[in-house]
Amino acid sequence: MGDPRRQTWWTRWRDWIPLVGLTAVVFAGGVPWLAGARTAANLLWAVATVAALAPALRTTVRGLRGGRVGVDVIAVLALVTALIAAEYLAGAIVAVMLATGQTLERYAQRRATRDLHALVAHAPRTARRRGADDSIELVDADDVAAGDRLVVGPGEVVPVDGTVEDAATLDESVVTGESQPAQRAAGERIASGVVNAGTGFGLRATAPARQSTYAGIVQLAAEASAGKAPTVRLADRYAAAFVPFTLVLAGIGWIVSGEFVRAVAVLVVATPCPLLLATPIAIVAGLSRAARRGVLIRDGGSLEQLGRARTLLVDKTGTLTTGRSQAAEVIAADGRDQAEVLRLAASVEQLSPHVLAEAIVRAAHGRGLRLGSPADVREEPGRGVRGQVDGHVVRVGQLDGSVPDWAARQREQAESAGLSAVWVSVDDTLAGAIMLRDPVRPDAAGTVRRLRQAGFSRLIMVTGDRREIAEDVAAQVGVDDVVARCSPQEKTARVREESARAVTVMVGDGVNDAPALAAAHVGVALGAGGTTASAGVADAVLTVDRLDRLADAVEIAHRSRRIAVQSASVGMGLAVVAMGLAAFGLLAPVAGAVVQEAIDVAVILNALRALGAGRRPRRP
Repeated sequence: MGDPRRQTWWTRWRDWIPLVGLTAVVFAGGVPWLAGARTAANLLWAVATVAALAPALRTTVRGLRGGRVGVDVIAVLALVTALIAAEYLAGAIVAVMLATGQTLERYAQRRATRDLHALVAHAPRTARRRGADDSIELVDADDVAAGDRLVVGPGEVVPVDGTVEDAATLDESVVTGESQPAQRAAGERIASGVVNAGTGFGLRATAPARQSTYAGIVQLAAEASAGKAPTVRLADRYAAAFVPFTLVLAGIGWIVSGEFVRAVAVLVVATPCPLLLATPIAIVAGLSRAARRGVLIRDGGSLEQLGRARTLLVDKTGTLTTGRSQAAEVIAADGRDQAEVLRLAASVEQLSPHVLAEAIVRAAHGRGLRLGSPADVREEPGRGVRGQVDGHVVRVGQLDGSVPDWAARQREQAESAGLSAVWVSVDDTLAGAIMLRDPVRPDAAGTVRRLRQAGFSRLIMVTGDRREIAEDVAAQVGVDDVVARCSPQEKTARVREESARAVTVMVGDGVNDAPALAAAHVGVALGAGGTTASAGVADAVLTVDRLDRLADAVEIAHRSRRIAVQSASVGMGLAVVAMGLAAFGLLAPVAGAVVQEAIDVAVILNALRALGAGRRPRRP
């Protein structure tokens, strides 16, 4: 995929050469025709017909070898029969018609994929890595490993996913579509691909470049851009009936009248540019518009499915909730200070990769606490993290064995309130607890309403959390059903069950969501947080951390599909009328070719409407 900024005059205009050349040959043939030199004119028009036949025949043969009989068969038959019947002008007009459609298709494809090209061209390629002696070296982005300390200068692209070491101002518009700069505090996680819009800041890498958010987005963008405009599905559903109908009608016209020219006229009029080109133009345009709204869709088939979807399953954590735990309360044992309990816990958690560690460190920074330098830090799988801070042995994690009465009461209260308790021990004595919550997204309820307006009739929340917590979130956001204590296997089974009833979309952001995403008709991953495992199996990725963009994508899919169906239906309906006239001898091959040219241009221009915004998406 090339950089559009490096396109030459030749690459911008070469797609017009076949159309301009064939049109020139057709008009050139008119000169000897008017002068009475019919043979010279027919020779020129025959050359134009053959020039169009060669690539069309190659495409048809390739399809037949793959076991697919598509609508392009009619175009080949029209050109071949025009040559056999010596209707050279009709064949030349069909050739111009095909070239017109193909040129408009390539124009639409360039416009529709320029946003995806921009994503790929924007991919970070280098990074500034800080050495042990604080020296800075410029390295290839692929050489960065998790744990490396980097420096991101003003105007530079963030090369990998990581945690900012200083406050940062970021331009996230390329990835998310948001025009306003975003402010990120020290300790916050950020995704690769965004641009430093402020002063330089330090970044600790949490993933290598190949596993970072932007790598997954670029891969998906490349697949969506490189894929052939999707004529199958919608187009071939029409073709299954249209091709046999055309051949039967042409045969009847020939047999009843005894005039082969009537069969030629029917085939010429039936040349199916509305199916071959108008449909994919509308679909590819939808892919582009969705990309501008922060939703990368893998291919046209996924867009079509999204436009037909009626059931939506959403993971709770990180989808309807923020996915970023917040400290709700700090509990201290008798004789202990709450601020000191939090400070010691945050100090040892500074080096922990656990998702809850970030919330604890962020809470300490929010209170202005000065953290100590931890030593001998060790992760204890299933229990927590342990280290030395200011001469004390501090352990942060789960409770072991019997606990004091005050701790048992706090644990019961935390469970009933839907909070997670992280316990803090100092010198092997229980010192306190930090209560964490995963808050519901502020826009979650409004987003659910928008999703219903977009066409979803059934919304189900699936989560591994306890039923009490899940039902509390469900009541706040307004979903139809809740599946709690759901393992990845159970989640996948539920997706399959719903998919058997209706076209189903699954939205998730975690590694454990990947099987469910793959099982749905359309799997949608929240890619802004850097979960590349989910993005790898998903049919679409939300590059911005907002679920309401899915509603935008569904509305875009509805509109693109509606325009595609409208273009194909109206175009083929008009073609059927003209085919009937041709079969009765009321439309000669040349006149039929002119009529079909007008029909094709009209429906293709209608399909180009899908490049526009249409009605603005509703906001909650």
